Order: sequence, then structure tokens, then C-alpha cells
Amino acid sequence: MRPLLPAAAVTTAVAAAATAVVALSALAAGTGVAAAAGSPAPAPGSASFTISDPRIKESSGLAASKLHPGIYWTHNDSDDGPYVYAVDSATGRTVARVTMEGVGAPRDVEAISLGPDGQLYVGDIGDNLGGTWDHVWIYRFPEPAQLGDVTVKPVQFTVRYADGPRNAEALMVHPVTGRVYIASKSEDKGGLYEGPEHLSASGSNEFRRVADVPWVTDGAFAPDGGSLTLRGYFFARTFPWKDGRPQGEGARVDAPWQGQAESVTYTPDGRTLMFGSEGANSRVVAVPVPGAAPPPKPGSTPSPGGTPATTGSADAPDGGNFGVGAMVLLGATALVLLGKRVVGRGRRRD
Repeated sequence: MRPLLPAAAVTTAVAAAATAVVALSALAAGTGVAAAAGSPAPAPGSASFTISDPRIKESSGLAASKLHPGIYWTHNDSDDGPYVYAVDSATGRTVARVTMEGVGAPRDVEAISLGPDGQLYVGDIGDNLGGTWDHVWIYRFPEPAQLGDVTVKPVQFTVRYADGPRNAEALMVHPVTGRVYIASKSEDKGGLYEGPEHLSASGSNEFRRVADVPWVTDGAFAPDGGSLTLRGYFFARTFPWKDGRPQGEGARVDAPWQGQAESVTYTPDGRTLMFGSEGANSRVVAVPVPGAAPPPKPGSTPSPGGTPATTGSADAPDGGNFGVGAMVLLGATALVLLGKRVVGRGRRRD
């Protein structure tokens, strides 16, 4: 009879194999964690949220901050005062209130937009009397660098329409040219009005009609300036923008149903449209932009065709988790076979 394999040797061999399997399993787990961590996280402010500030009961405009990720500027429709609020989309809470000094009592503030100059444009452009005021106003001030209650003295611009007074609720500043546009609110004769190349604080600024539009309550340019989205109570459409004009009939957007659909803006990355409404505790709903390119994964490099080519991706069939998983399986199999062989050698007789 052959001598039995010493117990210490058996223990050592099995322990060594077990250690190898544990190490491989840890490697696999670590790779999985790394893969999860490497997935692109949603951009700040790209999820739906509820405005919780009880002072904001008639949110009538939205503008995504460029200085403060996840922050949206809004304001009440009327009967509130010269105030603009910064709302944190992560919590729904107000983190700043801007008081506009020297503009008197705004009549009907309906829209807000952020220009390429880093300034907020507030449109006191509503006219619930059906277009009886011979002029309306736009207020402009730099987006505050720090979030907190502050008083500013904005530049005030007088606006008149070339074809006479009208009611309007949508003001959009083009993100490349800086030109200001206003869309009037009319069931059968709505129009898109273009302001002068540069607004003047002295005298009045004439806005002239450049296109017909449906009943519009707000609008927003995509961050690259290549398209314009307009919304109303029952619709939303995105129009290609070329040569300073909207093109064609536009593409339908699956905007949410909101009882008082008043506002829309793009997230700074242009991949999401944010739709808001009036009312206490109003909901701002995020809607992905159809066809918007996803962000590149961290550590990826562009391929010649423009599609990111990942480096060391955990999803790759010839590497990453698949390869490590195979190694774990191989190690486990080796452990089982080694145990059987050790026991077999210990029991074998001549």
C-alpha cells in the first residue's frame, strides 16, 4: 500500500487553490464595479422634479442655468413682484431669489431665457387684454455667479411690434447669435417676431414678424442653435432652424399633458426637454430629445466612424467580465479536480 498523502499537504494544496479562486472572484467583482462606475451618469438637472416653494404658484417660464448645474430659473406669471427664482432640481427647493430693482411693478411676466452673453432675459410681454398695450418690456441682468438672495438692477428694454400690439408668452434668445425672438399667443394668427440685432436701452426696439406659428405658450432654442421647440396647451413641436427662420412643419414632441402648460427649456447638454406648468407644487417633466446622441463613456476614444470605441470595456465579448468569469470558472473547476485527486491518491491501494 502506498503511504497516504500527508494531511498537511492536502490542506495546503486545497487552500492554495481556494485562494486562487477567491482572488479571481474578487477581480471579477471589481471589474463589475468598475464597469458600473464607468457608465455615464445622468447630467444634473435632466430628471423630472417638483417645485416645492409655496411662493411659486404660477411658474410661467424656465431657463436652465449654465453656471450652476441642475439649477433652473423661473418666475411667477403676475401679482408677485419683480422676482426671479433659482430652483434646485435635485430637491425642488428654491436656492436663490433675485429681486429686480428699478423696473417698477411688472405687468405680466411670461418668459425667461438665458443668452450666450451669460445674461438672463426676462420677458414682461403678456397682455391678457388681447393686445392693448402699445409696448411691453424685457429685463436683462447677468446670471448670478453665487446662489443666494440678491438684488440686481437690470437693463430695461422697451419692445413694440411692427404690426401693432399683441399678447405673447414666449421669449427665446438664440444661443449663438444672441438675437431675441418673441412668439405671440393667438389661436388663428400667431406669429414669431424677430428683434433687432442688438437691443437698445434708449428708445424702443421694433420686433417684426418673420413666421407664422400656432398658439404658443413658450419656446426654447436647442443649445447648439440648430432647432427651436415651441409648446402650447395641447402640442409641442421642434422646428429645424436655418437662416434665422423655423423650417417646415416641425416634428411632434411627446410633451406631457399639463393643465396649464406654460414653459419649456432644454438642458444644457441638449439631450432633454424640460416641460413646466403653473400651479402650486407644479411638476417639471423631463422628456428625452429624440435622436440626441448619448454622452461618450468615460475612457472612450472616438472611432473613425464617429462612434466611441471603448477601451477595456466590461461589455466586450472577448474581454472584461466575460474573460474574468471564464477564469473564475476554470479556477473553481481546478479546485474540484484537485480535491478529488488528492482524496483519490490517499485511498489508492496497490
